[in-house]
Amino acid sequence: MSTETTNKDILRGGQFLVKETKCEDIFTLEDLNEEQKMMRESTKEFVDRELWAHWERFEKKDYAYTEECMRKAGELGLLSVAVPESYGGMGMGFVSTMLVCDYISGATGSFSTAFGAHTGIGTMPITLYGTEEQKQKYVPRLASGEWFGAYCLTEPGAGSDANSGKTKAVLSEDGKYYSITGQKMWISNAGFCNMFIVFARIEDDKYITGFIVENDPENGITLGDEEKKLGIHSSSTRQVFFNETKVPVENMLSERGNGFKIAMNALNIGRIKLAAACLEAQRRVLNEATKYANERIQFKTPIMNFGAIKAKIADMATNAYVDEAACYRAAKNIEDRIAIRESEGNSHQEAELKGVEEYAIECSILKVAVSEHVQHTTDEGIQIFGGMGFSADTPMESAWRDARISRIYEGTNEINRMLAVGMLIKKAMKGHVDLLGPATAVGEELMGIPSFDTPDFSELFAEEKDMVARLKKVFLMVAGSAVQKFGPDLDEHQMLLMSAADILIQVYLAESAILRTEKNAKRFGEEAQVAQIAMSKLYLYRAVDIISQKGKEAIVSFAEGDEQRMMLMGLKRFTKYTNQPNVVALRTQIADKVAADNGYTFD
Repeated sequence: MSTETTNKDILRGGQFLVKETKCEDIFTLEDLNEEQKMMRESTKEFVDRELWAHWERFEKKDYAYTEECMRKAGELGLLSVAVPESYGGMGMGFVSTMLVCDYISGATGSFSTAFGAHTGIGTMPITLYGTEEQKQKYVPRLASGEWFGAYCLTEPGAGSDANSGKTKAVLSEDGKYYSITGQKMWISNAGFCNMFIVFARIEDDKYITGFIVENDPENGITLGDEEKKLGIHSSSTRQVFFNETKVPVENMLSERGNGFKIAMNALNIGRIKLAAACLEAQRRVLNEATKYANERIQFKTPIMNFGAIKAKIADMATNAYVDEAACYRAAKNIEDRIAIRESEGNSHQEAELKGVEEYAIECSILKVAVSEHVQHTTDEGIQIFGGMGFSADTPMESAWRDARISRIYEGTNEINRMLAVGMLIKKAMKGHVDLLGPATAVGEELMGIPSFDTPDFSELFAEEKDMVARLKKVFLMVAGSAVQKFGPDLDEHQMLLMSAADILIQVYLAESAILRTEKNAKRFGEEAQVAQIAMSKLYLYRAVDIISQKGKEAIVSFAEGDEQRMMLMGLKRFTKYTNQPNVVALRTQIADKVAADNGYTFD
């Protein structure tokens, strides 16, 4: 695809809500090129050999084994996928970096956390914000696994409010170094890292500043004990204390006061990568659950034959399929936006920063949705295994515990829900996404007489795509009215924002699945996509239910009288099927395919 075509076709972040996306314009896992497929296979081989085969070691707090596996990953080049070639990396595109993050993260949350902390927030801030000297000095070591990185942002009093940190950086009298003093907590990789990205405040600056700090115990750096955690047992997580730690002035990262911006942009990338890191965990849990259900005999038949189990398997497979569709759709949008900016003369650093920032809304949507789906999948995995699922002798209970942190990492899901809607409204205010026009049109439609014509839904997904278009109207109706009513004070109405966010999330995921399947049905034939069609329809059905509930919850909470009645009528109109799907038949179709394949085969 040429840059010119890409620039013309690609939607800006958030525009999926107000502009139609054609299936031909999205990227799916089925579009991987040969190099990417080889990268996926080599990653899976590494995981099966080094991680999955030894999952019990990670449960026994074998921190040394986590470090050993990280070094092996470095030797295979898996730590350097996102690093430019000029600094010893592979310099691969954003989709490829997502792919490796996806398939390397499914066996154990301990390794996934170490990998993500090192390649993401440990290395990335230097590649994106560092000076040429800083990048030449540190990035090749980090890319090869010779050195490991960690990220020191959170403090006892500064979690979601990241800029409220108390750690201080004081310039020496001779102006040659800063003296950093403070306490950081929940620092992943702290026990074996060689370098920290540290955020501290200089004097009474409004914003914090970033620093590259080498881990030298003789330079006022001490570590707390390993934290006792619900999950990710072999991820080294410790407090880090800085006591007048001297840091050369040339180790300031970017400019003074730019730390909050660095932290926020690192989180944008971290959010979509975290979503990717939850994909393979879903596949592996589903695979184990399917094998068990096919083999476990009760009442003289495999439990897979029971409808109650089929429903669980179908929902688990559907979530994984839909999450893949949404994650790789957004990843390719980001990759294309980076390519456009580079073609316009932006440096790689600036292009990647702005490319990801453009899709910050989608990054937050994905982080929330996929982290909640992986928790549901691991919970259902335990249930399918029954008593054995509750036993530490099977990997189900550890998968459930490891999954729990993903709803807290990279900004809690509550924060990300509010961010998604808040960022969309800000984009509308700046004129980057036209919400006002479509929202006004929805308001006028509510005042008009609805059409009673029976539409032609004979083509594949004709009714589903019509439904998605109407679900977008629900968001515009609810969010538009809320903005009109509360204006700049909308931020104070968090429960309304959360309801609006859930509508936004379901729209993006349902549409992504339908577009993925429509694209593949056109090129492979509908008969080759029977289960995928069923999963897309099933997810949409569930999305409609969630949107109906959240829409009603919002409307009855801020609208009254005639306005409330009109909006509730609109909600009913916008969420009404002409032809209700047979949900039991859809679930049966999906589960039977997964059972026959003895696992998830849609990637």
